[in-house]
Amino acid sequence: MSSLDVARAELALAVLYLNKGEARDKICRAIQYGSKFLSNGQPGTAQNVDKSTSLARKFINDLHGLISPNAPGTPLPLILLGKSKNALLSTFLFLDQIVWLGRTGIYKNKERTELIGRISLFCWLGSSVCTTLVEIGEIGRLSASMKKLEKELKNTNKYKNEQYKSKLQKSNERSLALIKSGMDIVVAIGLLQLAPKKVTPRVTGAFGFVTSLISCYQLLPAPQKAKTT
Repeated sequence: MSSLDVARAELALAVLYLNKGEARDKICRAIQYGSKFLSNGQPGTAQNVDKSTSLARKFINDLHGLISPNAPGTPLPLILLGKSKNALLSTFLFLDQIVWLGRTGIYKNKERTELIGRISLFCWLGSSVCTTLVEIGEIGRLSASMKKLEKELKNTNKYKNEQYKSKLQKSNERSLALIKSGMDIVVAIGLLQLAPKKVTPRVTGAFGFVTSLISCYQLLPAPQKAKTT
């Protein structure tokens, strides 16, 4: 491929990526928490960017996860945790729309808006905890199956085995998701001010910025394999 073809392919991937509503939301989220880190809760330009960006964000509904079938062989506790995560996240997204209406002045009850805002954040905190537990369980299952496969491939190069490589990739993806969900718990604690002395606005902003970058990375389209002639 010529350099022009490569540039066109990369531009097409960028357009495809930015056409995703969820990708645009995560970019806004990175700006929001980056501004929170810079402001450290103090009035100024960075805090204004933080507040205005939070109003600009549009969330993706997660209700489809409640009705979608689970992978065959998934243990019941992981199924229940997964459904709980989806239910809590869907509730958070729904309540956050009411909060958005309050912040834009459409919904006038300020006290109720603040209460709904805290309830929605507790739902997100619960969802993040469920996600963390699900990822730990799934990583454990993958680890056990990989060890079993390693015994079967002990006389061969396991890294050349497609099944092993697939499981290893899934394990890496699950590990990254585990790190993200664990950091999201800290962000939720910071937004709820459950530990204000330890989880300051700057800590909340830093963790939120990192998890936003992880989310952006997870949404990247898979690289296309180069065609051989």
